[in-house]
Amino acid sequence: MARSTVTEVLLSVLTIATVVGPSAACSSSLAGAVPVEQYQAPAASTNSEYVITAGDMLSVQVWDQQQMSGRLRVRSDGRISLPFLNDVQAEGKTPTKLAAELEAGLKSVVLNPRVTVSVEDSRPQTVSVMGEVARPGPQPFERDAGVAQVLAAAGGLSNFAKKDRIFVVRSRPKPVRIHFTYDALTRNVGVASTFRVQPGDVIIVE
Repeated sequence: MARSTVTEVLLSVLTIATVVGPSAACSSSLAGAVPVEQYQAPAASTNSEYVITAGDMLSVQVWDQQQMSGRLRVRSDGRISLPFLNDVQAEGKTPTKLAAELEAGLKSVVLNPRVTVSVEDSRPQTVSVMGEVARPGPQPFERDAGVAQVLAAAGGLSNFAKKDRIFVVRSRPKPVRIHFTYDALTRNVGVASTFRVQPGDVIIVE
């Protein structure tokens, strides 16, 4: 009789663990994520100047300093190499901002340096889609596109997708993980439907 009782207790514990386990996992997957309804987007900048990305070809011209001028490809680490300055961070900056920083850096070796930076060849801007979608991978960025449009371009959700666990990971201006549900995205009302993706965003469907 005692052995039967012990067996029943063990079975009950296993049943509870099976039920509670997925729930705990679901809760932990949302840890650190900000519901889209609570996400406070930074104030939109009035500056529409292009932002440099890795892979861009830049033309850097230092006035009257031909040996410091040239065409430079932004490396995968976001940097370029210049004489006297070595590695300089270029990704994430506008050409105007980068030129000003180069001028400041060259003041120790050039009298009143004047620098111009222009983008000769820009890398296509993309939004990445990962997880349970039909065609994961990069998608061309389209201005004013929402999360639902990008998911549709990726072929839609797979049969294994958890519709209440969709996230947008955004790295700039500071890293943030934004939580969406498929129902909120497709109702075409509320904050989720008006949210707009940005170049470099990563959409994850669990």
